[in-house]
Amino acid sequence: MNSVKERLEALGLKLPKAAAPVANYVPYLRTGNLVVISGQICFGPDGTLDPAHKGKLGAEVSAEQGVAAARLCALNVLAQVQAAVGDLDHGVVQCVRLGGFINAVPTFAGLAPIMNGASDLMVAILGDRGRHARSTVGVAELPLDAAVEVEAMFEVA
Repeated sequence: MNSVKERLEALGLKLPKAAAPVANYVPYLRTGNLVVISGQICFGPDGTLDPAHKGKLGAEVSAEQGVAAARLCALNVLAQVQAAVGDLDHGVVQCVRLGGFINAVPTFAGLAPIMNGASDLMVAILGDRGRHARSTVGVAELPLDAAVEVEAMFEVA
């Protein structure tokens, strides 16, 4: 099996620095062998929200941009897990669950394919340890007008 670092490099990706919380919450919480990751929006590698990832799916954000935003959310989730356990190769037993929130117009029915951006990346990076249960919901608004937000739960060593 390739390491997480090798898989990231093969995909041309790098984990960003774990984002600090912007309100009265913690970015992750470890309890026993679980780590719960607070919702992560689609900040890019530079820590900013690209204008292409702001707004609603079905209006100013295309499906392709939405998938890219979900992938960024997944990278930010993994950055938080790494902050929690230190080593994704040996610290993560399983991605248990992803929850996706898609900022969408009421008539946008393509939520699941957008969230596949996060799910597919989780499996690409963690292999079978990245397979997870999932919920995806459309919402009226997200923080900073982000197109996508993803929360997660991991079993850890």
